[in-house]
Amino acid sequence: MATTLINPSDLVKPLGYSHGAMGTGRLAGQIGSDKEGKLVGDGLVEQFDRALGSVVRVVEEAGGKAEHIVKLNLLVLDKNEYREKGRDMGAVYRKHMGRHFPAMTLAEVKGLWDEGAKVEVEAVAMLP
Repeated sequence: MATTLINPSDLVKPLGYSHGAMGTGRLAGQIGSDKEGKLVGDGLVEQFDRALGSVVRVVEEAGGKAEHIVKLNLLVLDKNEYREKGRDMGAVYRKHMGRHFPAMTLAEVKGLWDEGAKVEVEAVAMLP
């Protein structure tokens, strides 16, 4: 299978990377930014909503669905905040992923590339 770079036109134009590369099925980390590259807000939940939505959007652009995601990596600045907002984070997760639960890792990190970002979501997808 040849590698195809995936860059949906309704996501921020990537500089120096692609949102996804199908063939290997690996997606670039997504943060909670709009098409202009601005964060959608200061809150973890709203940033997670946008970031996970962007991951699913990249998979859809490649012809897949959320169910084709086989691995998610969540990088957060504060794991305790994630735990405190677990109910809301779960609602956002189900909004985009339904009852599909792939392999998943959550890691607390010191910082993310984009100033103000509280979460980054990476994914691996396997398309039929």
